[in-house]
Amino acid sequence: MKENLNDVRLSAHFMLGEFINLKKYPDNVPDTEQLFCLHYGCLMLLEPARQVVGPIIINSGFRSSRVNTLVGGVNNSQHLLGQAADIRPRDPAKFQQLIDFLQHHPQTDQLLTGSGWLHISWSPLTPPRHFIRLGYYK
Repeated sequence: MKENLNDVRLSAHFMLGEFINLKKYPDNVPDTEQLFCLHYGCLMLLEPARQVVGPIIINSGFRSSRVNTLVGGVNNSQHLLGQAADIRPRDPAKFQQLIDFLQHHPQTDQLLTGSGWLHISWSPLTPPRHFIRLGYYK
C-alpha cells in the first residue's frame, strides 16, 4: 500500500511521493487532513508557480513528527500539517523569478528564502499571513 502512495496525484504536475520521501522515511505517511492541505498547496501555489518558472523540485514536503525531529524542524512547523514545502526551480536561473512570483501571490502564507531554495507555506483554513523574509536562511 505505501508504495502506491508515491503514485497519488496531488495536482497536474505534483505527486505525493515528491512530498513524503518514503524511501528514506517509510513511516512518513500523511492522514486525510494533511493530504487535503498538500493538495490545496499544489493547486493554489505550486501549480501557478510552475506555470511561471517551469518544473519545481520539492526538497522537503510533509513531515511526520518523527521526521520533523530527525531533520531539525521546529515544533510548530507547517510541514507537520501538510501546509509547507521547501522547493527550488529545476532551472536555477529562475530562482529570483520564483521568489518574485510567490512573494506577491495572495495565497502565500510564509516565504523564507535560502541559498538556491525557499520555504513556502499555505493555509487553507485561515487567511494567509504573507510573512516574507528574504535571506532568512543564510
